[in-house]
Amino acid sequence: MITKETIQKNLMNCLDDTSFLNVPGFRRDKVRDTYDLGDSLILITTDRQSAFDRILANIPFKGQVLNQLSAFWFENTSDIISNHVIKIPDPNVTIGKKCKVFPVEFVMRAYLTGSTDTSAWVQYSQGIRDLSGHILPDGMKRNQKFEQPILTPAMKSSVHDESISAAQIVNDGIIDKDTWEYLQKIAFSLFARGTEIAARNGLILVDTKYEFGIDDKGEILLIDEIHTPDSSRYWMKDTYESRLAEGKEPENIDKEFLRLWFREHCDPYKDKILPAAPDDLVIELSHRYIRLFEMITGKQFSVDGTHAVKDRLKKNLNAYLI
Repeated sequence: MITKETIQKNLMNCLDDTSFLNVPGFRRDKVRDTYDLGDSLILITTDRQSAFDRILANIPFKGQVLNQLSAFWFENTSDIISNHVIKIPDPNVTIGKKCKVFPVEFVMRAYLTGSTDTSAWVQYSQGIRDLSGHILPDGMKRNQKFEQPILTPAMKSSVHDESISAAQIVNDGIIDKDTWEYLQKIAFSLFARGTEIAARNGLILVDTKYEFGIDDKGEILLIDEIHTPDSSRYWMKDTYESRLAEGKEPENIDKEFLRLWFREHCDPYKDKILPAAPDDLVIELSHRYIRLFEMITGKQFSVDGTHAVKDRLKKNLNAYLI
């Protein structure tokens, strides 16, 4: 596994922006930079770290972890549903089919947890018991497991996603009933597969989100990312029960500890200027992401030590450059 010393040496070797590429159809999102090629998309996963609807830091190797981990999961769920992947020409890049995206994120939850304003635990702690149509009982504890995983859909938004019930999605004609029932079934199947593989590797898949789209042939595809530490929460399986009994936070191996740090040091929703994430926090997050990749895939994470990340990106995307 890559050492923290190696990560420290690469603190300034981050892919924070790709506008230096001379490729048309550029769009910048929170973490990904997208280039529209007409019938396909160049999806570049940067090292930008987002939470609370804003960018908090740049994390070395983070984009590579997300892109390559998604590739692993896309391959290992392709028997459940086809996906948008055409080619992966660079560790940070996926060439994907262009789709008409459903405006709903399929958020699967197995535990009552979270620290953001839209998280299940924060809403529950404020007295809310109706979670996207699921009525939760009183007396639940933070980080407690639900009896069964629940689907809590959210409407996609450029600012922040908004919770919505399945009934409202169908009644408002956002997604028709038959398509909704199909996508709901797929979401549960994907989550079951993710839970199974995570458990085999000493992890708990706590929650995640899925996005779907329709390609030009009318086929529904899984798009965006899947089961990454950006779109999901992971806990260490072997210490969950003991830490829950002691009232401690589970050992997380995702960006949750970064969220908690910012919660403790500022108001990440209201403060205009946020404190800079300390180097040791950035290094630790990178190390955790790499560790998660290796635990799930069983492969050693490797990096190109001969090129700076932006130089490597130019080289590998040369065929797409103007």
